[in-house]
Amino acid sequence: MKKVELEIVALSHSITQTHSYAVVLGEVEGLRKLPIVIGGFEAQAIAVALERMQPSRPLTHDLFTNFMTSFGIDLTEVVIYKLEEGIFFAKLVCQNGTETLEIDARTSDAIALAVRVNCRIYTYENILDAAGLYLDQGEGTEGATAEGEEPKAKTTTATGFDKDLKTLSLDELNTMLQQVLEQEDYVRAIPIRDEINRRKKDS
Repeated sequence: MKKVELEIVALSHSITQTHSYAVVLGEVEGLRKLPIVIGGFEAQAIAVALERMQPSRPLTHDLFTNFMTSFGIDLTEVVIYKLEEGIFFAKLVCQNGTETLEIDARTSDAIALAVRVNCRIYTYENILDAAGLYLDQGEGTEGATAEGEEPKAKTTTATGFDKDLKTLSLDELNTMLQQVLEQEDYVRAIPIRDEINRRKKDS
């Protein structure tokens, strides 16, 4: 199965929903973006590393990084290897001398560590096909949500937003998706994309 290298292109905060964030990964040699919904703490941990800020005391991910360094463990790559029922699964590929170890991790934690040690992030072609978004196209591809959360966003209520999506035509959904992508509101884009995909599966 072909691995695709990713890079962090944005940390997106939902315009319409408080405390909702997405880390947006883009393929290094391509146009697809992979938004993954994360919590505020995880967004802060990634932002601190991206901005090279030095907190007065080590954060959890800093502590883990220091632990690996102290015991001669190198994090060589992060692989987002599975998407199941809306949850992304990631693993840390580590080397301890001549031994290679794979450690299961939440995707947000794996990304926070990858930024700190400057290692590469990968996923597989089938995951990008399932959950990737094109910024220059008006529709997403077949996919699921992210990081174990069902993202909901709306100026009124999350339930109302979900209900509204079901009443819209496919053309209206595609137009709405393009609009929120232009606003870089990836959190809101995910449920719109998923509603489009459900329509495709049912057709």
